[in-house]
Amino acid sequence: MGRPLTMELELARYLFPRRKWPRRGKLFPIVLMLEPLEACNLRCIGCGRVREYQDVMHIRMPVDEALRAAEAAGAPVVSVSGGEPLLHPGITEIVRGLIEQHRWVYLCTNGLLLRESLDKFRPNKRLCFVVHLDGTERVHDEVTQRPGTYREAIAAIEEAMRRGFRVCTNTTVFHGSDVPDLKELFRTLTRLGVEGLMLSPGYAYEAVPEKDLFLQKQESIRVFRELLNGNERFPFYDNPLFLDFLRGYRDYRECAAWAIPTYTVKGWRKPCYLIADAHADDLGEILDPGLWERYGPGKDPRCAGCMLHSGFEPQTVLELLNKPWLMVPVFRRGRG
Repeated sequence: MGRPLTMELELARYLFPRRKWPRRGKLFPIVLMLEPLEACNLRCIGCGRVREYQDVMHIRMPVDEALRAAEAAGAPVVSVSGGEPLLHPGITEIVRGLIEQHRWVYLCTNGLLLRESLDKFRPNKRLCFVVHLDGTERVHDEVTQRPGTYREAIAAIEEAMRRGFRVCTNTTVFHGSDVPDLKELFRTLTRLGVEGLMLSPGYAYEAVPEKDLFLQKQESIRVFRELLNGNERFPFYDNPLFLDFLRGYRDYRECAAWAIPTYTVKGWRKPCYLIADAHADDLGEILDPGLWERYGPGKDPRCAGCMLHSGFEPQTVLELLNKPWLMVPVFRRGRG
């Protein structure tokens, strides 16, 4: 299926005039990561948020504050996450307000509350539910530490699609991930007809004790080559250059994590979605080029093994905007 054509055109109109801005020291958001709460109804292995924000689990971001953050960012795309955003009592008002701002909304959920929440929403081309799945039933239920989560997530995907909602999925690949199991998951989701599959390697949050779960760079490349190479073609949502990056076919000395700023109940995460050395009241602090002289590969040791979409996928987007011919070898090799 892929993204709606209207979305592609709006993104192009937003990005093309800005494609050279970073070279001139002017940074801008592409996607806003909006976390209107950090509370969750699961305690998944490897989750950083439920540990980082233990002291604010009770806080729910006011609807008007969430919408002001979106206005401040000005990004055409907003990923609403957390925590589990469907736990927020004002989530429908937040989504409605974002759509009224003409933003493309991706509501990330573990799927447990999705079926019972569907009546609160109306199908809209600007709204897409993103259901997190880390494997087939055996693996996913082990990661979430609750039996039945996989079946409920699949049932929610089917019901949402039956009602006319757009649905994508998101999968985190960890050290020791069962590649054949992931491929079977992707086959299942492709048969269901989801719009796209999003991928990301796991990242070792400081607050997470299970450090052996997470991928180091060379291990990540090996796993993603095994996962993505081959004759099967799946509807991956990620930029093809980012998939090449995951497989080690291209490298980046700079990340563009500034392009996906994260707003939480504590304010703007500084510097990025993965590292919070502080929280800022002003988005300008995140978009200050001086900040990024201290972060990124070769600058901060915590960034050394990072391959996350939140930093490197926008970097691939910017490179593609300035060097569209880079897609030629991708198409020759195939996207899968």
